[in-house]
Amino acid sequence: MAMTGDERRKLIRDLLTKAERPVTGGALAKECGVSRQVIVQDMALLRADGVRVGSTNRGYVIERDTRPRRLFKVRHRDDEVADELNLVVDMGGTVEDTLVNHRTYGVIRAQLDIASRRDVRAFMDDLATSRSTLLSGITSGYHFHHVTAPDEATLDEIGRALADRGWLVELTDYEREAIS
Repeated sequence: MAMTGDERRKLIRDLLTKAERPVTGGALAKECGVSRQVIVQDMALLRADGVRVGSTNRGYVIERDTRPRRLFKVRHRDDEVADELNLVVDMGGTVEDTLVNHRTYGVIRAQLDIASRRDVRAFMDDLATSRSTLLSGITSGYHFHHVTAPDEATLDEIGRALADRGWLVELTDYEREAIS
């Protein structure tokens, strides 16, 4: 019986994570029982899900970010989004993504990769010119961000600054487990 796309992408991610060297698209295709073109499409979907898959002339690799990373749970008004993002980037952090934990739909995630005020402006401009609303609107403003920074001390400072603004919310044990 053929595996589903989700199962195949999980297998690909596991194979790449465990590999000590790049893995060719052909080898992945053979392992999964699909064509190389399907693997190319799977790589695009994995990247869209925030998996850092790199392509080399010898195959695919998982790019490992060695910077410290932390999950922050926050809540603020819609008109404070730019202030929140600017606070993080001004302190040296990168906002990797935004997530919500909806009781019916589960965890919904969107990749951001916001590392500068220019990125914040582009994000806010995109939001302003679209008919879309913030993802946090479906969870009464509560949302999460994975943030990377040069060191743990910077992440501590970002956490304190978010708390000082009244935006930081305590993570529950369930959220620590469910949102990685």
